[in-house]
Amino acid sequence: MEIKIRSERGYLPSYETEGAAGMDLRASLKSPITLEPGERVLVPTGLYIELPQGFEAQVRARSGLAIKRGIGLVNGVGTIDSDYRGEIKVALINWGKDPFIINDGERIAQMVVARYEKVVWKLTGELEETERGGGGFGHTGV
Repeated sequence: MEIKIRSERGYLPSYETEGAAGMDLRASLKSPITLEPGERVLVPTGLYIELPQGFEAQVRARSGLAIKRGIGLVNGVGTIDSDYRGEIKVALINWGKDPFIINDGERIAQMVVARYEKVVWKLTGELEETERGGGGFGHTGV
């Protein structure tokens, strides 16, 4: 699948392995950013994309940064809609104990492009029963 992309610094999202679903996103910075414990920051990538209708780009945390340094995404998963044409920025948070320095070109997140369906709601008074029913959090045990 081809997607139009513009890059201010030449960094393109890249798959690091053959079987990777996510492409790494890199920081596009004029100077390093120090992310203190508990602090949030919006990190520019210098990327602008033109997704076709029916597709979204999901921005996710990098698992290595999350487990080794405590760096995650403020909103868990970010969504880039097909009609958005602004710069892709990544909302990072430092849940770790130490400051984290973000340098230009550093891999800060990953992006997955996925197809989605539009929903048309059908209002009803009742829903079909299932074995699970209304069982929610922890209903099957620990």
